[in-house]
Order: sequence, then structure tokens, then C-alpha cells
Amino acid sequence: MYDFAYHRPSSVADAVKLLAADPDAKVMSGGMTLIPTLKQRLARPSAIIDLSGIQDLVGISVSASAVTIKAMTTHAAVASSAEVRKAIPALAEMAAHIGDAQVRNRGTLGGSIANHDPAADYPAAVLALGATVHTNTRRIAADDFFTGMFSTALAADEIVTAVEFPIPEKAAYVKFPNPASRYAMVGVFVAKGPAGVRVAITGAGANGVFRHHAMEEALARNWSPDALEGVGTDQEGLNGDIHASKEYRAHLVGVMAKRAVAKAG
Repeated sequence: MYDFAYHRPSSVADAVKLLAADPDAKVMSGGMTLIPTLKQRLARPSAIIDLSGIQDLVGISVSASAVTIKAMTTHAAVASSAEVRKAIPALAEMAAHIGDAQVRNRGTLGGSIANHDPAADYPAAVLALGATVHTNTRRIAADDFFTGMFSTALAADEIVTAVEFPIPEKAAYVKFPNPASRYAMVGVFVAKGPAGVRVAITGAGANGVFRHHAMEEALARNWSPDALEGVGTDQEGLNGDIHASKEYRAHLVGVMAKRAVAKAG
């Protein structure tokens, strides 16, 4: 690990000032990705801006139409929230199966989506539920937020503050996890709600999370696992690695999607 300055601001405004003043600084939320890269000397930031001291970034609120989760809320808090389990049970169940207990108690919603790991779970929920990402300066629609592998629409001095999830009529998430890391080799989040039918795929795309429009069209006509029979997934743009080929991931997308629809009811 290389030397770096360490800051633990107590407000979003202070964090933004620190970030704007140093283009080589990195923001840390849970640290689930950043700390390992620092230890392996794969990153060399001039400073770390730790958001864990900002209490205003923690919490969950539920209205008649949406669940709003602040950025520094942990996966464990989402999984154990009675309000989330009642309003969007698929979201709470997904959070309950991220990584292991240590990851769930340190990892955060904001860190997960800002990092946009191509195998992370939360990006699929954000995209499938048609969520809105709140930052210190604006609101970003889910379809505009994820721009590529480890890439988002966030500006250099912009910080995620919360995510607003519309409450769907039906939703479910099913993933085929890597047995070692528990990252999704393929994860499918399906939802039927205010934004219509949406299907988001994680773990399979070389550029990260993406919507499966052919499946959305099929399910809009008939919300049933049978509606997905014969709906294929183009292997172009899929990820192929030592864990699974493009062909196998394309197959898994179909299997996981059918299971998710059946689970949603």
C-alpha cells in the first residue's frame, strides 16, 4: 500500500470540498473494493475521503410510492429493514445475499453503485426498478447512471447521497453466484411497476449491468416464465472468463430470468 492522506469529513459539503480540491483523491464508503486495490498497490490515490463519518448519509425512508435509501446504508441494514421487506421484498432479499456477513455489514448501497462492478447485485436493482440516484448536485435516472464497466455518470466532484426506488407491483431477483466470491456470474432482476416491465442483467455484461429489452417486450405481453421461452440473449458484449464462457452466461440469463419471473409471482 502506498502512502496517502486520510480525511473523515462530517458533512457532504466538506467531502465535496476535499474532493474538488484534489483530483487524485478517492472517496471511500464501505471500502469493499477500494481497500483491496490499495493493499495490492493497484491504486495510488493522494488522499482517501472516508464518508463513514457523515451521519446524514445513513437511513431508510418509505412513502406510499417509493423506498429511499441513503448512500451509506449497509446491505445488512437494507436486508433487516422491516419497511423494505414490506414495500420491496425483492430488494431486501437481494441485499441479504450479497457477499458474506462481513461484506454485508461494511458494504454500502452508494459504494456499490458508484463502483459499478460488472458482477455487483445493486446495479441490477437500480436499473430494473427504474430508480433515481440522488447526488449532492442533481438526480440521475437509472438508465443514464451506468455508463460502462466501473464507470458511471458521476462527475469528478459528485457524491451519491441516496437512491429512490419506486415501489413495484411485482419484483424478484435471482442470481447464479460464484461459489467462492458470491459475486453474480449472472443475476437477473425483474420488475413490473410504475416504469412498466423491466429486466436488468448483472454479472454477464462486459460493460456492466444492462436491460434485456427482448425479455421486457415478451413479459409485457404475458407476465409468465413461459413467455421467455425462445427469447435468446445475444452473446456479443457478454463477458467470458475462467468462470464461464459467453455461451454459458447467455444460457444462464434465460434460466435465471425464468426463475425470477416465477419467484415474483
